[in-house]
Amino acid sequence: MGFQSEFNSVCKFKNEQELYELLEYGRTKMVKQGFRVYPTGQKVIAYTPENVAVAIVKISASIAEINFQGNEVTAVEMELVRKLNEEESRVQTALAYEMFFGEEG
Repeated sequence: MGFQSEFNSVCKFKNEQELYELLEYGRTKMVKQGFRVYPTGQKVIAYTPENVAVAIVKISASIAEINFQGNEVTAVEMELVRKLNEEESRVQTALAYEMFFGEEG
């Protein structure tokens, strides 16, 4: 049992519904497996499940807990700051691939 830090300023969605809610309503909550520490109050880049940068979001809450099934989970609440334009998305996607998504280990 340990915490994984999300200090890389990356917020990757694995659930299309959570991403839709963010882009449509300006707020969402995502649930991640395991205990994680998200930087509450910090702005981060949000990525689609396909690793494409889409928006800047502000983390408003991060709650790590053991759910009723006994699994360690972290719920992260966020607000949309703004969507990225096409050029910003292209650059951020390329940088994130090089820094986070392109290599294993």
